[in-house]
Amino acid sequence: MKKRILILGASGFLGGHIYRELCPYYDTYGTYFTNTSFADNQHFCYFNVDTDSIESIIQAVKPNCIISAIRGNFQEQIELHQEIMTIITKRDIRVIFLSSANVFDAFSNFPSYEYDKTLSESIYGRFKIKIENMLLRLPVWQYVIVRLPMVFGNNSPRLNELKQFLQHHEAYEVFPDLVMNVTAADLVARQIHYLLNRYKSGIYHPGSNDLIHHDEFIREITEELGYEKPLFKNVYTRNTDRFLAVLPKDNKLPEQYQVAVADVIKSSVLR
Repeated sequence: MKKRILILGASGFLGGHIYRELCPYYDTYGTYFTNTSFADNQHFCYFNVDTDSIESIIQAVKPNCIISAIRGNFQEQIELHQEIMTIITKRDIRVIFLSSANVFDAFSNFPSYEYDKTLSESIYGRFKIKIENMLLRLPVWQYVIVRLPMVFGNNSPRLNELKQFLQHHEAYEVFPDLVMNVTAADLVARQIHYLLNRYKSGIYHPGSNDLIHHDEFIREITEELGYEKPLFKNVYTRNTDRFLAVLPKDNKLPEQYQVAVADVIKSSVLR
């Protein structure tokens, strides 16, 4: 029998890429909220994180694995994942949680690796850490934490925002002192497929293996998009470079699933 997968937030940008990657190979289900175009799709369930219980959906779908790509109110998401933890401790269900490089945003002098201590100065980073800490109390076979850097890709929210600025000849903010790594949604989806198929567990940093300054990345992607005279506003936050990058050391993916900045640019400017 095919494994049964439930993707929370499958109607979103990143969740949608993961759904499309997995559905030919697994019995894949997803949740939607605002995008009612999924209402007639029997593999999609309406779910409002503010008001609905996830237990009824889990009972109906009976997933082998839950992939959490959901967005929304932070406190409601924390309570959602607490409910999931309670449910899966009694069942043979794994969780793949999409976390963020921001769990390390208090450490700005160097890149971060899988088992470095997490510490964040941002509300977003602290919220992700709370959910990570819940998962870390599970047996290791039961969870995968995937910490993502900035996610781009064709029609990604970040890329669409950049295009709007370029089309309206408005100055787009770039951060010359920010050193980062990046990824793209379709590349993440392939990596998730690998982690699922090979029954991997633990913590993964699947972003690009090389680093780049934010302003350099935006200039390169703008050039690939064909804009000749873009307007940029340099924003400096400190006198030295600051890092927001998550690199792999202990849990490296096979070479064919590793990503470079050039791959992200190529994926983002597909025409």
